[in-house]
Amino acid sequence: MAGLHHLYLTVGPARFRVASTWQRPLDQLAALYGDYPASQDSYADFTVRLEPEKPWRRYIRPSVHISGDFWLPDAAPLPLNQSLLAAEMGMNLQMALGWRRHLLLHASSVEKDGKALLMTGLSGSGKSTLSAMLAEKGWRFMGDEFALLNPDTGMMHSFPRLISLKNEAIAAMQAILPESRFGPLMTGTPKGDIRHIIPPADAVQKMADTARPALLLFPRFGYDPILRHMGKSEIFVRLTQASTNYVALGETGFRTLTKFVDTVPTKAMDYQSGEQAEELIDSLWNKLS
Repeated sequence: MAGLHHLYLTVGPARFRVASTWQRPLDQLAALYGDYPASQDSYADFTVRLEPEKPWRRYIRPSVHISGDFWLPDAAPLPLNQSLLAAEMGMNLQMALGWRRHLLLHASSVEKDGKALLMTGLSGSGKSTLSAMLAEKGWRFMGDEFALLNPDTGMMHSFPRLISLKNEAIAAMQAILPESRFGPLMTGTPKGDIRHIIPPADAVQKMADTARPALLLFPRFGYDPILRHMGKSEIFVRLTQASTNYVALGETGFRTLTKFVDTVPTKAMDYQSGEQAEELIDSLWNKLS
């Protein structure tokens, strides 16, 4: 990878090498991931490459093409001012397509007293915002993009990457967090406005700590607050859809997910504000043994 700038990042059990034609995204990553452990041996599980799709696109209307150990041939490049987003998407892609040590669930997770709360749902359900809010109110942030479930122990492992906020959620978190916790605002992305926030310090300091999955929620924002029962068959199907490596893990994935569905209490949660969601979560959490 001659001619490329490099940065090594360690997040939870995964190590990344980010190689970029431009220094800009690496400087942004270095600032936002400054408190994460530094690589001592230049080893990486995955490589992310940020390069122009055509040589002239480095200078003329520069755009960033995402590739690496795993890549999508039809993925559209992003403008250079969204290169931080490209790097984050590249790391997501490597995990989604290449990680096999854990069952991956597209979910946010937080921990309290050794027990993990997971939240999964469609884009716009508010799971990232809720996990960010809870992390400022006594919970330990474990992850925003992926929840890592250990097939051997049934425990959740932390993957506390930057928290990705979209559109209205940005203003909600700006009201309670200092500006120093925020990355640059990126407008006009495929998902609207995006801004990342740095997780609380304890999320990084304790990212080697595991937690027992104790509660799973399927949040849905914009509806009258209520908790709804879900059947195990529905939960199982929705979690297979939320996992990027369930099929690749084969029998191990089936066994791990079946045990999870059988043992972890689950509810669908509708809410219209963070305060309502917090009240509903507290009501469920206080009933756990």
